[in-house]
Amino acid sequence: MEKQALLQEFHERFGREGAQARVFFTPGRVNLIGEYTDFNGGHVFPASLSVGTWAVARPRRDGIYHFQSTNFDLTAQTEVSSIVYKKEDDWVNYPKGVLAELLELAGDEAAVYTGADILFHGNIPNGAGLSSSASIEVLTGMALSELAGCPVDKIELAKLSQRAENKFVGVNCGIMDQFAVAMGKAQHAIMLKCDTLDYRYVPVELDGYTIVITNTNKRRGLADSKYNERRAECESGLAILQQSMPGIETLGDVTYENWQMYKDTITDETVQKRVNHVISENTRVLKATDALKKQDIALFGELMKQSHESLRDLFEVTGKELDVLYEEACKVDGCIGTRMTGAGFGGCNVSVVKNEAVARFQEEVAKHYEERTGLVPEFYLCDISDGAKEI
Repeated sequence: MEKQALLQEFHERFGREGAQARVFFTPGRVNLIGEYTDFNGGHVFPASLSVGTWAVARPRRDGIYHFQSTNFDLTAQTEVSSIVYKKEDDWVNYPKGVLAELLELAGDEAAVYTGADILFHGNIPNGAGLSSSASIEVLTGMALSELAGCPVDKIELAKLSQRAENKFVGVNCGIMDQFAVAMGKAQHAIMLKCDTLDYRYVPVELDGYTIVITNTNKRRGLADSKYNERRAECESGLAILQQSMPGIETLGDVTYENWQMYKDTITDETVQKRVNHVISENTRVLKATDALKKQDIALFGELMKQSHESLRDLFEVTGKELDVLYEEACKVDGCIGTRMTGAGFGGCNVSVVKNEAVARFQEEVAKHYEERTGLVPEFYLCDISDGAKEI
């Protein structure tokens, strides 16, 4: 939706009186490789996308925040003095949680948050695993802090958005999604160490290839998935390894060589599998970014496939639909890399496909996926874009 159309929709809903409305944008993201390493202090390799979420926002003076969306019928409001989680508020709990974090960050200066009308519009497929929740969180943080006249640094926006999802919404997510949508850079992915937030931009130069995102169209609710269970299993494994390696603080600190030495100290087979995935996946991220720098696209693609198989066999977060997509994508000549992306249990697959094979890839994958699952997939050919910004 164009900026003028968004402003028109905003004025129809909230009227034209008051201060001038401002427009902000944050992208969705795709993680090229490095899944479930983020909350384990490991490396990830996400890129922000050209699809995302817009917000039109205008300040109020009565301490009330009105939240509406073009994507959902539900509307809600909250007074700045009484922000509480309400299950019936559904998606609005994400911006409410961010507002609560902004007020805490502001401390004695919280009085600058005087209320706002805010209208969201997004073209990220909801529940697809392209991080619509992080997009709306960072967007809310940027818009409301800018309206209040106390803009927040983008890395701090990512951190407070993560806190909002952890504490207010109740999803124990890592920092990757929020960091990626806040800090994205066009034509680059972000090599991020999630515990230290050390990062660097790596050019994504896939000459002759296209990044194709395929939506399973199987919805999955992250808060209702086994995400928190997997996190607990990883924490259990870390505690055991720390007895042999007291210097480590996260699984991301464990080299693959040290893992081979000490893995048998974890006697629970399930926990050992979870930790095996995290440490091997962290190693794959390092190899994958090095492959991209050397323009070794074939190796990058092979590491993507290894990632999916590890997520399927060791971490067990793929499910039938994502596995069928993976199997059918691997059969297409010209697809050199493919894997699930995001939290799993539905959502999306990301593939690297030769330009001349993209149409055939979509046709063949769609045909066989529908035959095997009864679902019709959707394909997105997205550019890698910049992160959060005012339009």
